[in-house]
Amino acid sequence: MSAQITVEVAYALPNKQLIKVLEVPVGTTAHQAVKLSAIAEAFDAAIPEDAPLGIFGKAVANEHVLREGDRVEIYRPLIADPKEVRKERAAKARIARAKNKS
Repeated sequence: MSAQITVEVAYALPNKQLIKVLEVPVGTTAHQAVKLSAIAEAFDAAIPEDAPLGIFGKAVANEHVLREGDRVEIYRPLIADPKEVRKERAAKARIARAKNKS
């Protein structure tokens, strides 16, 4: 009988979130845990096979070997580049300040 560890797999959409708790064999990778969780079946939108993964907010490779208590998070693609959004917001603020000075 092989040793088992408890891990979680999490995925979230704006209107639905799910965390599945799994017992997996020692040596299971992040990608294997996602497959074993069958979490994609709970969502209408398909989870891409190459979706980035993380553990507690820190990106990891698909081959990352899990430890007891890890939570594998499946990340969705960004809608907008955060750097570009900040640049746009700063430009609008500069324009607003210039208008207020005149």
